[in-house]
Amino acid sequence: MLKKVAVFEENDFSEKHFKRLIVHESPYFKIINFNFKAGQELPIHSHDIEGQLSIAILEGKGEFLGKDNARIPASIGDVLISDISEPHGIYAETDLRVLVTIAPPI
Repeated sequence: MLKKVAVFEENDFSEKHFKRLIVHESPYFKIINFNFKAGQELPIHSHDIEGQLSIAILEGKGEFLGKDNARIPASIGDVLISDISEPHGIYAETDLRVLVTIAPPI
């Protein structure tokens, strides 16, 4: 199966809150595109399950958020990889597009 999803065309931005698009979901993994306007964030959170996630920056500049208020600069091409049980979040300094992969899907 080949599947193409044009996330830049299918997901836009909102002044009120970040936007989310489920790009793919299967028993093996889940891919989600999040778009943030500058100043928006996905607060630090974690999931009480086993698995891993990746957060790839497609456009813009921001910070990966982690436990103990860790803030890691993030820009185009950067990828954060973490256990899904590890606290994580995202803050957008500029308009920001990210692609999140979760395995196994939640």
